[in-house]
Amino acid sequence: MKKVLRIVGIIILASLLVLIRAFENTLFYDPLLLFFKMDYKFLPLPEMNIFALQMGIALRFLMNTLLSLSILWLIFFDKEIIKLSTILYSLLFVVLFIAFSAIIFSSEDTGGHLVLFYVRRFLIQPLFLLILLPAFYFQKYKSR
Repeated sequence: MKKVLRIVGIIILASLLVLIRAFENTLFYDPLLLFFKMDYKFLPLPEMNIFALQMGIALRFLMNTLLSLSILWLIFFDKEIIKLSTILYSLLFVVLFIAFSAIIFSSEDTGGHLVLFYVRRFLIQPLFLLILLPAFYFQKYKSR
């Protein structure tokens, strides 16, 4: 029964990650969503409220992180994994958020937005979960 509850919990949490993505236009201020759907390579960045954009990115990262840590907990039930993951998520956020802010503030009017695209993508998508999950699985079950 416990295994079934864990699987149901993981499915619910993964569904919440999908819902964050599905309702990103409604939940978060991010004019770059539409910008990166266009041919952005040679367009200037759109007019935007940078503070609201930064807060939206930070909130989205926090929501994805909390759900990702919960998924890791349900899969491994290991406090050390959660502690390490929390440290890694925190460091990732600080480095990428500083890089994102620097790119936004120093961006030229046209061209060269590919780095911004990828830094932002790492902040707004739960990609780190896709990296940590197999890494912890391999580490935990290889050591047996």
